[in-house]
Amino acid sequence: MGARMRRPGPALPWLAIPAAALALSTSGARAQTTVNLWPGVAPGSGSWSWKERVFRDVVEHGRNMGTIVQDVTVPTLTVYLPSRDSATGTGIIIAPGGACIALAMKPAEETARWLQARGVAAFVLKYRLKKRGKERGIPPGLDEDEACRWGIADAIRALQVVRGRAAEWGVSPDRVGMVGFSAGGMLASEALVQEDSTRRPSFAGLIYGAPFASMPVVPAGLPPVFMAWARDDPLATHAMLRFYAALLAAGDRAEAHVFTTGGHGFAGAEQGTTSDHWREEFFWWLQDEGLLGAGPPG
Repeated sequence: MGARMRRPGPALPWLAIPAAALALSTSGARAQTTVNLWPGVAPGSGSWSWKERVFRDVVEHGRNMGTIVQDVTVPTLTVYLPSRDSATGTGIIIAPGGACIALAMKPAEETARWLQARGVAAFVLKYRLKKRGKERGIPPGLDEDEACRWGIADAIRALQVVRGRAAEWGVSPDRVGMVGFSAGGMLASEALVQEDSTRRPSFAGLIYGAPFASMPVVPAGLPPVFMAWARDDPLATHAMLRFYAALLAAGDRAEAHVFTTGGHGFAGAEQGTTSDHWREEFFWWLQDEGLLGAGPPG
């Protein structure tokens, strides 16, 4: 384990494009759309009567947190499609974090645009949450298994939706992965270990998030896994180490990047540390694993 800067290979020429040009390359991308995950009311939430709450430009401890969403009852996917001439045919569902009681949208949305600019179709998952009370922060004694069970169901459903519309969105059904931040990483890890292999993502990126409460059975033969966290993260380190060890014990392919500093939530803001480059590490890992195709299927 260890953070290292891997040099990109020659197979993907847009890796050498200057950052400013990459920012402009999204101008040829197709317009974002948002689709509901379920036809009608999502299973298990038929009696939910509360309203979703959205807080924009949230600042906490002097840090811009972007948009925070609570009390989600209608799960959706927001679709970020690259231009056809840059499309790799790979799709990634992105699950935000927030302890399954809120969604911190900024890291997920920024990552979606970053991937979109590099030819990867991205799908930001807004999943159902445990209803918030009047407490601030993470409620004492929060049962994360209970709080996240609707989100896990939505994550698995999201994989079905993207694969079902793969031809429309220009992705290969066998290259639909999932990236999750914090609690979103827990969702991605639970989707990864589904007993039915057809319900699993094609690969997973767990960013300071893994099973935080009970540990699922980790079978052999899982899709490849990328993991990244910071050594000074008091919230996720134990969960990440435990899940990484379980993957290795099962003989699964897992690559772990442990950054020296960055804390919990380093994807939300650059800090001038090596953890700022987790996206590049993840992208180069996708390339090494052969998960980036030469274009959309067909």
